[in-house]
Amino acid sequence: MMKSELARRADALAADRIPFVSATVVRAQHPTSVRAGDSAIVLGDGTIEGFVGGACAETSVRLQALRVLETGEPLLLRIVPDEHDEDAAAEGAIVVHNDCLSGGAMEIFLEPRLPAPRIAVVGETPIGFALASLGKLLGYDVVVSAGAPELSDDAAVVVASHGREEERALAAAIEAGVPYVGLVASHTRGEAVRESLRELGIPAERLAELRTPAGLAIRATTAEEIALSILAEIVSARHEPPALATAEAMPAAAADPVCGMSIVVAVGSCQLEYEGQLFYFCSDHCLHAFEADPDRYLAQPHS
Repeated sequence: MMKSELARRADALAADRIPFVSATVVRAQHPTSVRAGDSAIVLGDGTIEGFVGGACAETSVRLQALRVLETGEPLLLRIVPDEHDEDAAAEGAIVVHNDCLSGGAMEIFLEPRLPAPRIAVVGETPIGFALASLGKLLGYDVVVSAGAPELSDDAAVVVASHGREEERALAAAIEAGVPYVGLVASHTRGEAVRESLRELGIPAERLAELRTPAGLAIRATTAEEIALSILAEIVSARHEPPALATAEAMPAAAADPVCGMSIVVAVGSCQLEYEGQLFYFCSDHCLHAFEADPDRYLAQPHS
């Protein structure tokens, strides 16, 4: 894939709010099949579009790129053929030993490209427009609508419609599991809306997630001040310490029984079933070596 085609592909993914990782070779030592400047896109399913090395290098890039998508933090990946490489432990880099390489080491910069967090605002009102204006300055993608919006990956839904479409929009946001759901209303009317939602069948534990009056208590009076208090509450909620990640949330990985490399399970990897167990391999080379003498690798697993 040409660089211009890769750039257009990246723009299209960003426009469709599809997260991906941009992988760029920043250093390559001969002999190797890549050059500095070679690049690729890694999607959330492990698909690699572009070129940052052969099958063995792609295995490491795929695994680390999926982890970058999880953390949202960029990473410098150094892939070396020799586990005793004196320069391997470069500061600020993750080092992966890969004895499948043709001989040269490489460094690849992995940058997550995540869509801007989206805030759906219900209500074409002064507060709604103030939320859009201030929110964009904070890096949010703010969408203002008169009625209940179509929800997808929204970070927050704020209803500031002064009584129009409130219950419908709030119920949809709560049922969709939107992380922040807020209603601009007085304490009295907020409790009345909460009771209406309870009558619609929303469980009490889910109703507890509704923030009304929306926003931090900063004695706001103007539309801009109220919008500021709401955005501050959204920022605070987003920066709360996350729950411990479960094993299911992280990319599933397995060790190649031949070379010991960590690879992503069932995403672009070779696999073979032997005596009722499924084994994964970084390349056809390791798969064929295992096929030729599986007992050798099962008796002496790679350390």
